[in-house]
Amino acid sequence: MSEWVTNGDSMLQVSDLDAGYGDLQILSGVDMNVESGEYVTIVGPNGAGKSTVMKSIFGLTNFMGGAIEFNDESIAGLAPDEIIHYGLGYVPQNENVFGSLTVRENLEMGAYILDEVPQERLDDIFERFPILEERQDQKAGTMSGGQRQMLAMGRALMLDPDLLMLDEPSAGLAPDLVADMFDRIDRINEAGTAVLMVEQNAKEALRRCDRGYVLVNGENRYMDDGDALLADEDVRQDFLGG
Repeated sequence: MSEWVTNGDSMLQVSDLDAGYGDLQILSGVDMNVESGEYVTIVGPNGAGKSTVMKSIFGLTNFMGGAIEFNDESIAGLAPDEIIHYGLGYVPQNENVFGSLTVRENLEMGAYILDEVPQERLDDIFERFPILEERQDQKAGTMSGGQRQMLAMGRALMLDPDLLMLDEPSAGLAPDLVADMFDRIDRINEAGTAVLMVEQNAKEALRRCDRGYVLVNGENRYMDDGDALLADEDVRQDFLGG
């Protein structure tokens, strides 16, 4: 495993994290960091604990030990409705929209902690995802998979988070929509939002990100620049299909 390093200016700092569900421990001593504006991807085999890392950061698992800090403040053990106040947005893989609500209502739910939904935030989301403006009165449950994913991302961006966490954003999308989804994530990052992403399409994710982590059995196995991991023969043979 490459040595885990930080420049001391990490936005997100996960150290020696142990976490799981109930009494079942999934993560053991996981270290991870995201710098301001960085694009970081977590890859690994099924059951490696990738989604559990994301859920643990966002307060959705049983925190068992270690540290999770965001902008030098501990968020370990906090509930999701507390964590969003710190500037994190999270898009789960499944059930990530309110199907019975309209597109606009879903977006407004993303800003529920505010006294009033800022029109400029809605305008920004509509500029990023024009289809959402066109379909703003449509029930989210009637939208295509790609449109629902854009809506889920848009809702998470309503509070203009410093860090956007995405769990398998390309899952279930038609092949011709996957590249478009990655392009949209690239643009979100290029606009200044840091991204932490779990992704099944490991090669494409590593090609686009700044850094990547490979998790195996709930533990760190490799960490390096995305291009370096793609070029690493062991990583390619064991986790990227050669």
